[in-house]
Amino acid sequence: QLQLVESGGGLVQPGGSLRLSCAASGFTLDYYAIGWFRQAPGKAREGVSCITNSDDITTYTDSVKGRFTISRDNAKNTVYLQMVSLKPEDTAVYCCAVDPSGICDDNIDEYFGWGQGTQVTVSS
Repeated sequence: QLQLVESGGGLVQPGGSLRLSCAASGFTLDYYAIGWFRQAPGKAREGVSCITNSDDITTYTDSVKGRFTISRDNAKNTVYLQMVSLKPEDTAVYCCAVDPSGICDDNIDEYFGWGQGTQVTVSS
Protein backbone atom coordinates (compact mmCIF):
# COMPACT_ATOMS: atom_id res chain seq x y z
CA GLN A 1 0.00 0.00 0.00
CA LEU A 2 1.41 3.35 -1.06
CA GLN A 3 1.95 5.61 1.93
CA LEU A 4 3.74 8.86 2.68
CA VAL A 5 4.55 9.89 6.24
CA GLU A 6 5.71 13.39 7.11
CA SER A 7 7.73 14.28 10.18
CA GLY A 8 10.03 16.96 11.52
CA GLY A 9 7.61 19.75 12.26
CA GLY A 10 7.48 21.69 15.47
CA LEU A 11 7.53 25.06 17.16
CA VAL A 12 10.41 27.33 16.22
CA GLN A 13 11.21 30.99 16.71
CA PRO A 14 11.39 33.37 13.75
CA GLY A 15 14.72 32.95 12.02
CA GLY A 16 14.96 29.33 13.10
CA SER A 17 15.29 26.17 11.03
CA LEU A 18 13.56 22.84 10.61
CA ARG A 19 14.03 19.85 8.34
CA LEU A 20 10.91 18.03 7.26
CA SER A 21 10.98 14.43 6.07
CA CYS A 22 8.60 12.64 3.71
CA ALA A 23 9.14 8.90 4.01
CA ALA A 24 7.59 6.60 1.43
CA SER A 25 6.51 3.01 1.91
CA GLY A 26 4.89 0.56 -0.45
CA PHE A 27 6.52 2.06 -3.54
CA THR A 28 9.83 3.30 -4.85
CA LEU A 29 9.87 7.03 -4.45
CA ASP A 30 12.51 7.80 -7.08
CA TYR A 31 10.14 6.92 -9.92
CA TYR A 32 7.99 9.94 -9.10
CA ALA A 33 8.11 13.67 -8.58
CA ILE A 34 7.38 14.58 -4.98
CA GLY A 35 5.82 17.85 -3.93
CA TRP A 36 5.65 19.62 -0.60
CA PHE A 37 2.51 21.61 0.13
CA ARG A 38 1.24 23.63 3.05
CA GLN A 39 -2.08 24.82 4.36
CA ALA A 40 -2.49 27.56 6.91
CA PRO A 41 -5.72 28.00 8.87
CA GLY A 42 -8.39 29.60 6.71
CA LYS A 43 -6.26 29.44 3.58
CA ALA A 44 -6.13 27.19 0.56
CA ARG A 45 -3.46 24.55 0.19
CA GLU A 46 -0.46 25.87 -1.72
CA GLY A 47 2.49 24.25 -3.39
CA VAL A 48 5.78 24.98 -1.65
CA SER A 49 8.38 22.96 -3.51
CA CYS A 50 8.76 19.98 -5.81
CA ILE A 51 11.52 17.69 -7.06
CA THR A 52 11.29 15.77 -10.32
CA ASN A 53 11.94 12.07 -10.72
CA SER A 54 14.85 12.50 -13.11
CA ASP A 55 17.66 15.05 -12.96
CA ASP A 56 16.24 16.15 -9.58
CA ILE A 57 15.03 19.45 -10.96
CA THR A 58 13.59 21.52 -8.13
CA THR A 59 10.95 24.23 -8.01
CA TYR A 60 9.92 26.62 -5.25
CA THR A 61 7.13 29.05 -4.66
CA ASP A 62 8.43 32.61 -4.64
CA SER A 63 7.89 33.18 -0.92
CA VAL A 64 10.34 30.42 0.06
CA LYS A 65 13.04 30.80 -2.59
CA GLY A 66 16.45 31.11 -1.01
CA ARG A 67 15.18 29.80 2.32
CA PHE A 68 13.87 26.30 1.61
CA THR A 69 15.72 23.43 -0.08
CA ILE A 70 14.13 20.20 -1.28
CA SER A 71 16.19 17.06 -1.71
CA ARG A 72 15.76 13.33 -1.99
CA ASP A 73 17.64 10.33 -0.62
CA ASN A 74 16.60 7.39 -2.75
CA ALA A 75 18.47 4.93 -0.55
CA LYS A 76 16.23 5.97 2.33
CA ASN A 77 13.16 6.39 0.11
CA THR A 78 12.72 9.84 1.61
CA VAL A 79 12.36 13.43 0.43
CA TYR A 80 13.41 16.28 2.68
CA LEU A 81 12.51 19.94 2.97
CA GLN A 82 15.19 21.97 4.72
CA MET A 83 13.74 25.26 5.94
CA VAL A 84 15.86 28.12 7.26
CA SER A 85 15.14 31.73 8.17
CA LEU A 86 11.60 30.74 9.06
CA LYS A 87 8.96 33.43 9.29
CA PRO A 88 5.61 33.50 11.10
CA GLU A 89 3.87 33.35 7.72
CA ASP A 90 5.44 29.92 7.16
CA THR A 91 3.18 28.54 9.90
CA ALA A 92 1.04 25.78 8.39
CA VAL A 93 0.50 22.05 8.14
CA TYR A 94 3.02 20.72 5.65
CA CYS A 95 2.20 17.66 3.53
CA CYS A 96 3.93 15.77 0.77
CA ALA A 97 2.36 14.04 -2.20
CA VAL A 98 3.24 12.11 -5.34
CA ASP A 99 3.11 13.43 -8.88
CA PRO A 100 2.95 10.37 -11.15
CA SER A 101 3.95 12.39 -14.20
CA GLY A 102 7.35 12.92 -12.67
CA ILE A 103 7.61 16.50 -13.87
CA CYS A 104 6.14 18.48 -10.93
CA ASP A 105 2.73 19.23 -12.37
CA ASP A 106 1.32 22.68 -11.55
CA ASN A 107 -2.12 21.14 -11.07
CA ILE A 108 -2.42 20.09 -7.44
CA ASP A 109 -5.28 17.74 -8.36
CA GLU A 110 -2.79 15.50 -10.17
CA TYR A 111 -1.05 14.62 -6.91
CA PHE A 112 -1.97 11.65 -4.77
CA GLY A 113 -0.84 9.71 -1.73
CA TRP A 114 -1.25 12.64 0.62
CA GLY A 115 0.20 12.09 4.08
CA GLN A 116 -1.31 13.31 7.34
CA GLY A 117 1.01 16.28 7.44
CA THR A 118 3.28 17.79 10.05
CA GLN A 119 2.59 21.05 11.85
CA VAL A 120 5.11 23.87 11.56
CA THR A 121 4.59 26.81 13.90
CA VAL A 122 6.87 29.84 13.74
CA SER A 123 6.32 32.08 16.71
CA SER A 124 8.22 33.94 19.38
